[in-house]
Amino acid sequence: MSDASEWTAGTDVDWDAQAPVFDDEPDHGLRAPEIRAAWAERLRGWLPGQPSDVLDLGCGTGSLALLAAEQGHRVTGVDASPAMVERARAKLAGRDARVLRGDAAVPPVVAQGYDVILVRHVLWTLPDPAEVLRHWRTLLRPGGRFVLVEGVWGTVTRAGVPVDRLTGMLAPLAGRIRVEPLSDDPLLWGKSVSDERYAVVAEV
Repeated sequence: MSDASEWTAGTDVDWDAQAPVFDDEPDHGLRAPEIRAAWAERLRGWLPGQPSDVLDLGCGTGSLALLAAEQGHRVTGVDASPAMVERARAKLAGRDARVLRGDAAVPPVVAQGYDVILVRHVLWTLPDPAEVLRHWRTLLRPGGRFVLVEGVWGTVTRAGVPVDRLTGMLAPLAGRIRVEPLSDDPLLWGKSVSDERYAVVAEV
């Protein structure tokens, strides 16, 4: 497992201020058809084949939640930013989905209410991700799964969660754990990247 000194949690960000431009990033807004299709294909491989209850924590403007809903899943998004929630609700209007305002670390939902917890680039912002994962585990039904997209960015000061650290935190909580490298697929990001990006699918 990587030493904790090799990574840092995210700094405070004014997400309300970021909301109007958040979708300008290719992998946030998924506006380009080829990027949208790339994420949709990955989600099909990560999410169950049958309609399921998906909890998207730190959902931002709801781009991944929308893809999951389009694939037939019942989606609950949670975000702390009122501006992000407003945009996500507009994006998901007419779908089998709801968006709640709340803390992704302790979301306002019931225990054992979900088949999937979907999280992208959120754990690295939290000061105690191991404790958060333990709590999220209580929100999953038996046979549920985590779908966690994370990474490590930067060279001088690294920010993020290394994959071995995340799998180590998940080991006491899950049975089968699968890691899928994502750095080598520029379609996901709208550009080539050289840092560590990955997805972990962990079945409980």
